[in-house]
Amino acid sequence: MMKSIFSIILLQDASLGELVTLFGIFGTIIGFFTFLYFVPINLWIMAIFSGVKVGLFDLIFMRIRRVPPRSIVESMVIATKAGLKVNISELETHFMAGGNVSLVIKALISADKAGISLDFKQATAIDLAGRNVFEAVQTSVSPKVINTPAVAAVAHDGIQVIVKARVTVRVNISQLVGGAGEETIIARVGEGIVTSIGSSQSHKEVLENPDKISKLVLSKGLDAGTAYEILSIDIADIDLGENIGAKLLTEKAEADLKIADARAEERRAMAVALEQEMRAKAEEARAKVIEAEAEIPKAIAEALRNGTFGILDYYKMQNMLADTNMREAIAGTNSSQTLLDKGRDKK
Repeated sequence: MMKSIFSIILLQDASLGELVTLFGIFGTIIGFFTFLYFVPINLWIMAIFSGVKVGLFDLIFMRIRRVPPRSIVESMVIATKAGLKVNISELETHFMAGGNVSLVIKALISADKAGISLDFKQATAIDLAGRNVFEAVQTSVSPKVINTPAVAAVAHDGIQVIVKARVTVRVNISQLVGGAGEETIIARVGEGIVTSIGSSQSHKEVLENPDKISKLVLSKGLDAGTAYEILSIDIADIDLGENIGAKLLTEKAEADLKIADARAEERRAMAVALEQEMRAKAEEARAKVIEAEAEIPKAIAEALRNGTFGILDYYKMQNMLADTNMREAIAGTNSSQTLLDKGRDKK
């Protein structure tokens, strides 16, 4: 018998009737598994015994719409056992919209047990918005702590104060869709810390009363428009930084010194330029004097030719110049030649 079946499978010595029989067997097997795939009888039986009203054709249509019947039925069974009022159509619609059906059911059960107001429509909206609705419910029950990074601010006395804070929050379910996230909370708390420290007259005041920072920040209503409700703001660490005031004064003094040096250099350059200009003018005047002295011998010669200046007058002038030179030599000046000698040197 087995030998005949193998021979038929290998199409060796097989008649037409035997081939038809073989294909019929294969078709029956494939049809049986296809029927079990499109008609999940085991899920239908499980739903009936769990008290979930779901029709067999509904499960078939789920297969056709590419919706996993097992996920929908199991979620429906869990919701029914927990006393939630949901139906198959809503779960199927949420799955086809890209939502996580099992996560929504878990969130609804957790919210119901914790006494949090959360309906199916709101839960599906939160899930489709990309937020973890089950984690949101858990955070509503058990508050979450957000650690802020180090925030540096400067008091009025110029001392820098560095503060780290812990913000305890819980999720506000009603504002979870469209509300700001953790980044906004951290930014607002940091802004409040800077404002609080900046309004303090001294860094000692901040160190003595760190709770002043948390009280001032908490009173500003920083959770408005966010998906969280701030329960408390605690200062985790506070430390001193640089003396910003002294640093700014030092930098200002250095800048003023550079400006003064630049202005002094400018005045020195102007004085040097003026000195050079005066030297040039002195040289110009000296040149004019020398030029004028060079005309004296010419004038004497012209006077001698015209007879307006006699030879005796010339000798008297020479004697007077000789006496002048002798007196200068005795006085130790020995500073100049006679005008005539200078005139001769010019020639």
